[in-house]
Amino acid sequence: MKTDELITLLATGAGAVESDATARRYGTALGWGAFGATLLMAILLGVRPDIDAAARLPMFWIKLAFPASMAVGSLIAASRLSRPGARLGWVPGALVAPVLAMWLLTAYVLLGAPPPERGELVMGRTWEYCLFNVPMLSVPVLVATLWAMKGLAPTRLALAGAAVGLLAGAIGALVYALHCPEMEAPFLGVWYVAGMLIPAIVGALLGPFVLRW
Repeated sequence: MKTDELITLLATGAGAVESDATARRYGTALGWGAFGATLLMAILLGVRPDIDAAARLPMFWIKLAFPASMAVGSLIAASRLSRPGARLGWVPGALVAPVLAMWLLTAYVLLGAPPPERGELVMGRTWEYCLFNVPMLSVPVLVATLWAMKGLAPTRLALAGAAVGLLAGAIGALVYALHCPEMEAPFLGVWYVAGMLIPAIVGALLGPFVLRW
């Protein structure tokens, strides 16, 4: 059978693809994934008891805005990578920008701090919990977003898996921020970034297997 005939045979009877399929699948996945992450946080960790006082501080909102901006950028990346031939365009720059901004703030804080205090600003008191809890809270989102992408048509499977992994890590970090007592930019610039990268690496490893079609 010739290639053209095979394509015609495969396309026979195929209906039109719904234009909002990507948005609907990711909307469902993020809704359930974020619900699962929030439920895990509430059951296993709990919201920080001083959140009312913390919410009056600008740094609290910067801590939320950082993973939220990463989530938006990685969602756009995942959506584009769900379609064959779609270009990422400006999206990588949008993902790098929040990290660079946090690192610039980190450098400003560290340069203004006495040398003996710089290590504590980076390590905080809970770095090991952050490095575990952010990936742990990302699991429901990663499972849900892999399901969403699996039902679409990704072709660059490792990159697509990394995108949904980063999205899951960003949502996990955003939810964890409601529990985490750390408020210093150096801590966020190191351990939140590391926590988000772990699910991205896992997604990149799973992508070629889970997203194959």
